[in-house]
Amino acid sequence: MVTNPQQEHFNVDDVVQAFNSCFLTEGVRLQGGAEEPFFRPAGGDHDHATIHFRADYVRSALHEVAHWCHAGPKRRLLPDYGYWYSPDDRSVEEQTAFFVVEARPQALERFFCESLGIRFEPSVDNLSLDISERELSVFRSRLECAYKRYEQCGLPERASRFIEALAAITAPSTTRVEE
Repeated sequence: MVTNPQQEHFNVDDVVQAFNSCFLTEGVRLQGGAEEPFFRPAGGDHDHATIHFRADYVRSALHEVAHWCHAGPKRRLLPDYGYWYSPDDRSVEEQTAFFVVEARPQALERFFCESLGIRFEPSVDNLSLDISERELSVFRSRLECAYKRYEQCGLPERASRFIEALAAITAPSTTRVEE
């Protein structure tokens, strides 16, 4: 994929707007500024589920949306979709489990990045573990298989809708000239 260097720095507010314009009416919103990403389902004092992403990073927003697009209806009722999360300093076993659950969401994230023309890099999300080239290669292969499966079978409906909304960010503006 060829990236457009001018598109590397999209305004994260545009990504948030694109998501919220698609899904706010369905009771979910995207919000930046979090110290750590987190999905909070609707309920209690919260009338909307919220996908919190890290700081104001476009890639974090895309990654967290990918998790939401991948999660099924039951998981979207659970905080952080019912998954465990362990920050840096995961053991080898925990990192292996991380790689298993991350392939499909990161494949969706790759589609989102491509729709914006920004570079995608797989995330190991663990800076403290010396991950072998073999383990990294297995993860990249798993991610590539998930990506190709989506290409062949189609994206989840929510992911397709989000990509359509992202297209509005990259579409050149047209000005109508009055005659």
